[in-house]
Amino acid sequence: MEQISISRLFDLHQTIAADLFLTCEYPWQILPKISDFIREMIPLLPEDFVEIAPEVMVARSAKIAPTAGLTGPLIIGRHAEIRHCAFVRGSAIIGDEAVVGNSTELKNVILFNKVQVPHFNYVGDSILGFKAHMGAGSITSNVKSDQTLIEIHYGDRVLPTGLKKIGAMIGDFVEIGCNSVLNPGSIVGRETIIYPLSMVRGFVPPRSIYKRQGEIVGKY
Repeated sequence: MEQISISRLFDLHQTIAADLFLTCEYPWQILPKISDFIREMIPLLPEDFVEIAPEVMVARSAKIAPTAGLTGPLIIGRHAEIRHCAFVRGSAIIGDEAVVGNSTELKNVILFNKVQVPHFNYVGDSILGFKAHMGAGSITSNVKSDQTLIEIHYGDRVLPTGLKKIGAMIGDFVEIGCNSVLNPGSIVGRETIIYPLSMVRGFVPPRSIYKRQGEIVGKY
């Protein structure tokens, strides 16, 4: 169970939401708490954060395209870049120097510092660790087709979550190849590479290369 714990996936020095992570053992447990945490954080933010719309707090050094759609509660960190036609639907923390690219959509997410979701990505009910990168067109699927509650599959174990919506928990330094789909409840360990056009489900170990379902090799 250690490999899917918060401490094994993420460097908490690389997010403004570190205190939130300390309240839980597993990252998906954080998802229902993101909105309330942001609202608690807003009055505590440093003076270089400004409110540009209701509950939308943006660091002065961030770059926001005039065509971006931003809905609160939302915090956008220092030197982050929100590009043309990005759509942030609320309940989002976007870390320092993160990139949210053209036509990318976010909802109920935490992006650690220096995350890149730069081209046509959908990221919902997910957490992306430090310097994680999603290739063009890759998405997190956050609802099962039969609408049942999501379970986390870890080896031979099946962990109930009680949640209908969970996208992916992506560890630090992970690279997701273009046009890949991360199925609901996927967990990708730190420093792993996912090949383009992959369909990922369950747990992918840290420091590995995911070629296809059933073919995962160690990364050396």
